Amino acid sequence: MDGSKQHQVIYVMGVSGSGKSTVGQALGEVLGLAFYDGDAFHPQANIDKMSNGQALQDADRWGWLEAVNAFAKKSLEKSSLIIACSALKEVYREKLVNEIEGQCTWVYLHGSRELITKRIQAREEHFFSPTLLQSQFDTLEPPAYGEHVDVVNTLKDIVARLQKKIEIPKSEFGLVGLGVMGKSLSRNFASRGFRLSLFNRYVQGAEEKVAMDFVGQYDELQGALGFQDLWAFVDSLASPRKIFLMIPAGAAVDQMMDTLIPMLDAGDVLIDGGNAHYKETEKRSAKLKSEGIHFVGAGVSGGEEGALKGPSIMIGGSPEAYKIVQKYVEEIAAISPLKTKCCAYIGAGGAGHFVKMVHNGIEYAEMQLIAETYDVLRRGSGMTPDAIADIFETWLGTDLASYLLEISVDILRKKEGDTWLIDLILDKAGNKGTGSWTTIAASELGVPIPTITGALFARYQSAFKSQREKSDSIYSIPQNEKAISLEAIEGAYRAARIINHHQGFHLIAAASQEYDWDIQYADLAQIWTNGCIIRSKLMEDLIAVLRQGPLILDHPDLVQIVKTNYESLMKFAVEALPLGLAIPCHLASLQYLQTYTQKQSSANMIQAQRDYFGAHTYERVDDTSGKKYHTIWNT
Repeated sequence: MDGSKQHQVIYVMGVSGSGKSTVGQALGEVLGLAFYDGDAFHPQANIDKMSNGQALQDADRWGWLEAVNAFAKKSLEKSSLIIACSALKEVYREKLVNEIEGQCTWVYLHGSRELITKRIQAREEHFFSPTLLQSQFDTLEPPAYGEHVDVVNTLKDIVARLQKKIEIPKSEFGLVGLGVMGKSLSRNFASRGFRLSLFNRYVQGAEEKVAMDFVGQYDELQGALGFQDLWAFVDSLASPRKIFLMIPAGAAVDQMMDTLIPMLDAGDVLIDGGNAHYKETEKRSAKLKSEGIHFVGAGVSGGEEGALKGPSIMIGGSPEAYKIVQKYVEEIAAISPLKTKCCAYIGAGGAGHFVKMVHNGIEYAEMQLIAETYDVLRRGSGMTPDAIADIFETWLGTDLASYLLEISVDILRKKEGDTWLIDLILDKAGNKGTGSWTTIAASELGVPIPTITGALFARYQSAFKSQREKSDSIYSIPQNEKAISLEAIEGAYRAARIINHHQGFHLIAAASQEYDWDIQYADLAQIWTNGCIIRSKLMEDLIAVLRQGPLILDHPDLVQIVKTNYESLMKFAVEALPLGLAIPCHLASLQYLQTYTQKQSSANMIQAQRDYFGAHTYERVDDTSGKKYHTIWNT
């Protein structure tokens, strides 16, 4: 916002019973403005006097009018507003516009004395006595300015007319969906000085006036407009309209998109900030392109805190669309350790949502690696959560530092009474689908990501709690009590993390080539250094590594680190297995590295088998021409 002069107070005036409050509230809903009843500013002495049928004198009104004016002036510093106030005389109106005359709009509601008398007589529990109506008509000095509206018209017609006549400054940016993430992002946008319009659906008895109530809860949102009428929300936005969707992924996005299309103009931009599947984003982008409307798939990472203070944002769509929304999304993004914005244009179509999906896949594996490390230390070495937290805390001062390791320290120290909370949590891990999407995408593109897939399947297997309990009693597998050295545990964790990140970037590189996205891997790593869940010291180091290519295991610096820690990863696996502990991600990382570095694999046997039963042919090591061979194996 550029200053308070953009804001205005709409005074709705008229005698008691003319419908000031009803019209003011309804007008506030379609304009997205807060409504206030001027009667609420009356001192108790005035209320008592009117309740007793005594007309107010001018001396009674001065303090009241000054109080309304003071409230209006203070409110105008942050937002426009609507105030219902009788303001019967010109001298009263002069009091109300003192020092803000250029920011005041007047709506004068008038009607026949007979109609208004009937309305007052029908009102219940209001301090204004019907006997005072005559004194109001006697006092009334109709203004020669403003919008004059006859209240014989229906409320709908009155509001529609006023909506067309009253000009409220258009909002720069709109956001749909005020769940946890939507609310946090709204506050983030508003705190950067952007004028917002916010919309949340209307569900009778469950979600009513959500947006309107929300804008009144935080100081930074006082200049925002809240709506539950979608047409009014869209109309409040400056062109080209920029609308950020923070609603559940899937059918809800398509339904909202289809509803919005008739309300939008060519050149407007829809931004989907949910965890959408990248192929759905591609379809939506193509559909809106035919309408001349831009569709942006924005991967947003960081959870509730990140959304509020600065998330990592991955933008996919057309370069033209990114230019339109760039200043907004970059402004709210986190700041990297390099003092750059953790927001970037990733590529066309679904590129933004694809890399966010892989981000979550890497996240799955990072979480599982920590969980396995904790389990080996806890059940394998018999250490307490506090002792494990001490170890993790020392790692935070090394190259192993990460957000996930940091929060794990807090988790391990948390107690309920004398019991560690971690011991009270049921060992069934949930998931929201992005991990499985990553595995499916890797399968479609032919990229091996066993560490990430191992983390996904570990979550799936954890869900079968009752079966695991039954199997534990059936097998009663003995456990070796030999503890693993802390040095081996640390080295294994270090190597497995590097292998996990290599798999993620390998998948991204394959997708970039397949879909012609031209993803800049170092830039992607840079926006993952803050705001997102997988931010870490390793990610910071990968920026320079990825400038030489996406296969980070081939980089000399990483080769040296992995070689140094290979024996630890091997030792960890060899010594953890006899303990009877599941370490799927560490094992997957070890097996991946062994396969990745194995000049001769067992795939020749696989190919021979395929040729035997399916005549799929094979190539020969003694013929480099690429010629295909087939053998009749059983003769």
